Amino acid sequence: MARTRLLAGNWKMHKTRTETVEFAEKLAHLSSGMTTEKAKGYPELLVCATFTALPGLMEPLQKSNTGLGAQNMHEADHGAYTGEVSVAMIKELGCTYVILGHSERRMYFAESDAAVAKKTLVALDHQLTPIVCVGESLEERENGDTSKRIAAQVGAVLDVLKTRQDVVSERLVIAYEPIWAIGTGRTASKEDAEVVAKAIREQVKAELGDHVADAVRVLYGGSVKPENIADFLSEADIDGALVGGASLEAESFFRMAQNSAL
Repeated sequence: MARTRLLAGNWKMHKTRTETVEFAEKLAHLSSGMTTEKAKGYPELLVCATFTALPGLMEPLQKSNTGLGAQNMHEADHGAYTGEVSVAMIKELGCTYVILGHSERRMYFAESDAAVAKKTLVALDHQLTPIVCVGESLEERENGDTSKRIAAQVGAVLDVLKTRQDVVSERLVIAYEPIWAIGTGRTASKEDAEVVAKAIREQVKAELGDHVADAVRVLYGGSVKPENIADFLSEADIDGALVGGASLEAESFFRMAQNSAL
């Protein structure tokens, strides 16, 4: 089954509202010379911005056919959760994607596998596409626990999805981000990343069936740059990238899109 490649920028805690609009306008300018025929080979583009930058960003991004996503959300529709943002709130701002369970959320804000799984179900239930992040620490990698850790993180999500057959699980996106490669300049080899991506797909297949496994997109993230993205995308089970620092500049993001084109 042919899966549409996805290039998702995660801006983390960067950019003011003014800076985000400047980025969007520059990206639109860079992509303006593309013909419709050439654009067909480009990956789906997505920017996941901070909550304060989301208002007013959808329209400028549309000029470059770039989607909008949030970096987190709360699982409740509303309530006494000071400082949190609900799925309805981010959808109202034009978001069609949401990043869930990023390693920084798990590490700094104690998000558990169970909490990430619950949020994933809520996102799918509200027609948002969740990008669920999984990954192992350097210690886990050196101890040979990569497979065990990834399987536990993915398994928590799949266990919840199995309870709701009415939810369209095929929209799920899973991003493998080895924690030791995020923002460090170190990267997993494309072969190592493919081993994990393939294992994730096999796990989805075992739990949710062939149809879902064939549709689910698996991304790689971890110091991905314009210079190395094509190598990762040459692997059969890697369908795109979740990009941090290299997505903060429009020129770099656009070059990644060019280097990801089929």
